[in-house]
Amino acid sequence: MANQKIDDWPLLLVGPQVRRLDAQQLVLWLVTTQPPVGRAEVHCEGEPVARFDLTDCCQSVRVGEHAWINLISMELVQALPVDQRFGYDLWLQQGEEEYNLAQLMPDLLYDGEERPTVVRRPRLDYLLHGSCRKPHYPSKDALARADDVLADTLDTPEQRPALLMLTGDQIYADDVAGPMLNVIHQLIEALGLVDEHWQGGSLSNSADLHGNTDFYYRRAELLPRDKDNRKLLEAFFTGVRKPIFTDASARNHLVSLAEILAMYVLVWSPLAWSKLSLEAPAIDDEFAQDYQREREALDEFVETLPAVQRALAHLPTYMIFDDHDVTDDWNLTQAWEEAAYGHPFARRIIGNAIIGYLLCQGWGNAPQRMAPLFDEAVPECFANGVSIEQRDQAHNTLIDRLLQWEHWHYCLDTEPKLVVLDTRTHRWPSEKRPSRPSGLLDWEALSELQQELMNHDSVVMVSAAPVYGVKLIETVQRVFTYFGQALMVDAENWMAHRGAANIMLNIFRHRKTPGHFMILSGDVHYSFVYDVVLRRRKHKPVITQITCSGLKNEFPHSLLPGFDRLNRWLYGRKSPLNWLTKRRRMSIRTRLPQGQNGRALVNCSALGQLWLDEQGAAREVSILCADGSTVTFAPTSD
Repeated sequence: MANQKIDDWPLLLVGPQVRRLDAQQLVLWLVTTQPPVGRAEVHCEGEPVARFDLTDCCQSVRVGEHAWINLISMELVQALPVDQRFGYDLWLQQGEEEYNLAQLMPDLLYDGEERPTVVRRPRLDYLLHGSCRKPHYPSKDALARADDVLADTLDTPEQRPALLMLTGDQIYADDVAGPMLNVIHQLIEALGLVDEHWQGGSLSNSADLHGNTDFYYRRAELLPRDKDNRKLLEAFFTGVRKPIFTDASARNHLVSLAEILAMYVLVWSPLAWSKLSLEAPAIDDEFAQDYQREREALDEFVETLPAVQRALAHLPTYMIFDDHDVTDDWNLTQAWEEAAYGHPFARRIIGNAIIGYLLCQGWGNAPQRMAPLFDEAVPECFANGVSIEQRDQAHNTLIDRLLQWEHWHYCLDTEPKLVVLDTRTHRWPSEKRPSRPSGLLDWEALSELQQELMNHDSVVMVSAAPVYGVKLIETVQRVFTYFGQALMVDAENWMAHRGAANIMLNIFRHRKTPGHFMILSGDVHYSFVYDVVLRRRKHKPVITQITCSGLKNEFPHSLLPGFDRLNRWLYGRKSPLNWLTKRRRMSIRTRLPQGQNGRALVNCSALGQLWLDEQGAAREVSILCADGSTVTFAPTSD
């Protein structure tokens, strides 16, 4: 198990990450192995302009014997400068001494820095974005390219990205490597992460699960197998197999809350990995080759973690979930929801992942909006000195509350306005059959979205899934859906549900909605850019959709070139087939990536870059590939 006692572990384990940044607010997220005691500071031009005692500005949730998740929210009297660097620092008490960030984590700083620096850029003229970061995928981690961008612009703050937008699948709770599961269990033991009990599983508590290597690569066997739960088993595990596109696996699916929290630590903390071992535990020989292959990919992932950690300490970062943050095909159909939420063990698995998202992602997006959850439900779930029964009840109560929570989406008061959609929990069930894909937003959420967009000249809208997808792939998904196999091909796209699609298109047509839409999306594991103009309308907004996916994931290389070629032949801008689709009222031009031999789709792990002009339109779009190259998408007349 873990190689060293917790006494040898650092006080600061993850972070700090810069999360929400407003004119008079700086929010940091971090994980510590002791309760944080000390102070936070903000520096302008090298001088401290504000000091905060952590007892006043830090909210902590103790998630283990040696683990605290912390959110530091610094409310300033004077507005932070615009387009200028300012610094922040933490002085944390360890024993009788106090240490700042340079002493606690020197690798967090760029050369010549005394403390991390941030730039407030309310004008979104340049931003980074990406999604789908699977640690054991055999490519480099493109998120580390953000570190290159910041290093190059360290002394030119007006050229720094305004923010980093992570558009989904920041973790893969459902597709986990064997070596990752191994170090997760080591980390749980070292930090003493929360234990729990549940109902409905073949194992009744997390302690038995974490210490049992028999279920490595066999997690699907944990679900009940009687006739009443056959539908659940198919929907929750077997249904994630998608032979048309990829062979994503749920065989190491995370189950406990401790596993989820450990995963978050490991996708962001190089220090945690330095204390753990990737040596194979006692697992069946049939999985030995899988384990070794995944270990090699994880070794490469760990090498770039210091760069990722440094970038997140200098760049405001916002996040939203997609399915893999919880489980594959999460809420894809009403039938899936009924099967998964109808069983207490499946409900607990899903709920644990949502708790993890709340604590490690959602909390930092909009702390004030999440405050009601931290008044009672969260503290009661993690209370000390209570009975097993009381803890279990509080755990279930928090999950119930989160499954009813309607405020995961949020906006930023930037220029253009940034609107982040929750396309996972506001679903519009199919009115034909429960097995058909649900709409990504229901009528009420779409109505609220329209109000958010009213009377703005331009907007950046974040949708985990592309609004305008690759039409051929959507057609394949539609065929499989017709035969009742929506789960097999991940058939969730905006056009898969007639009601949601029509209302979204009507929003674009409304005369009071913006003249420029920038849509950021991910999910699909390839990158492409569309410019869309509505036909024969007085109000003709210019819509540019930029899809960048994934940061560390790709589409099967044997399939995508064929899909790309056929899609351009069958659904080119002037193709009559478009008149049989919802695209008949719009003109869609593809921005071709330079150096890709005429292909429209780029299949590589990459981080997206977007520059906007003064009107809020896309001036330049490119992706920073994990291999160090850059691909620019050039406007085209076709």
